[in-house]
Amino acid sequence: MKRVKKAIIPAAGLGTRFLPATKAMPKEMLPIVDKPTIQYIVEEAIESGIEDIIIVTGKGKRAIEDHFDHAFELEQNLFHKGKIELLKKVQESSKMVDIHYIRQKEPKGLGHAVWCARNFIGNEPFAVLLGDDIVQAKTPCLKQLMEQYEKTKSSVIGVKPVPKNETHRYGIIKAKAASGRLYEVEHLVEKPEIEMAPSNLAIMGRYILSPEIFTFLAKKEIGAGGEIQLTDAIEQLSQIERVFAYHFEGTRYDVGEKLGFILTTIDFALKNSDLKRPLRDYLERVLSEEAAIDNL
Repeated sequence: MKRVKKAIIPAAGLGTRFLPATKAMPKEMLPIVDKPTIQYIVEEAIESGIEDIIIVTGKGKRAIEDHFDHAFELEQNLFHKGKIELLKKVQESSKMVDIHYIRQKEPKGLGHAVWCARNFIGNEPFAVLLGDDIVQAKTPCLKQLMEQYEKTKSSVIGVKPVPKNETHRYGIIKAKAASGRLYEVEHLVEKPEIEMAPSNLAIMGRYILSPEIFTFLAKKEIGAGGEIQLTDAIEQLSQIERVFAYHFEGTRYDVGEKLGFILTTIDFALKNSDLKRPLRDYLERVLSEEAAIDNL
């Protein structure tokens, strides 16, 4: 059995939910405190044992490549000013792992973005990590899936239960067998109508996939939202080989929409030793003022 060594990070989306902020800046570069969201995703891949990463970008995404490259003038400036700790933080992103890039020339959906990286992957299993989901866990989320892949020797999808009224926002699985947190998948559907959702187990942006998936992605079939959906290809894959879903441990943060992004930033800031106390004091003061206004 081949080991999972490569990962795809799709980053070609237009980021329309964050306009106008993302008119000239990729949404993947929006910071959570002092680190862009995509760096959290790359760090998870590395901590899970991934050796090579390909980021699928699109027009206007050059800032992502620049972030993971050396910034000679900035680094020299920090060095000469004696800001060594800050220099180390700046250099971290350029020393992580081998990162490759390919452009998705047209925004045709997640399935198409993954298909664009087919030549990089070749004939071996691989990981996919989506940038809209940051997961904080004792064992990295992707590592948990890789461990299940080693046990099942099959594709594994990361899932979490969601409220029934939110199932229309996600890819949803139907399981035919379960063993603890591991489910054998019977059926998958992308963004079903609430009354049609087969369960409340939602796909959360982490995948270990067999290279056979490219056979179905190559068909470029149009699915929900008029796009080529990865979920649809996995559904077809499940008809010829076993596919599993794993309810991973850890806290999942949704940074793909405004409120989730704000809440994530607050939560991460409250875990920062320098920011925790002043932020907590500020929040307590604001809540106290709001309560006073409500009581008028």
